[in-house]
Amino acid sequence: MKGLPDMGNLLKKAQELQEKMAKLQEELGEKTVEASAGGGMVTVVANGKQEIVSIKIDPEVVDPDDVEMLEDLVLAAVNDALSQAKQMVSEEMTQLTGGVKIPGII
Repeated sequence: MKGLPDMGNLLKKAQELQEKMAKLQEELGEKTVEASAGGGMVTVVANGKQEIVSIKIDPEVVDPDDVEMLEDLVLAAVNDALSQAKQMVSEEMTQLTGGVKIPGII
């Protein structure tokens, strides 16, 4: 059966990759990215699981007469943090898979 890949070896490599991916996902839960809006008035930290870990709001930006501005700043910082977290995960997965795109993972 010349030309056919060694299925045992292929399955072993797939299992090793699966184990490395599980470890990476655990590590990504501990890595964080930080984004801010309004010149640092609102700061958001997200982890590699794309969860928001913390939000800090400078008291100076809290204006009861302009709640919409604060909402916009929080929204901008959250979206930026999640975008950065997604990029971080993508880069880590690309390193792990050697650039091979795996549907549903990256």
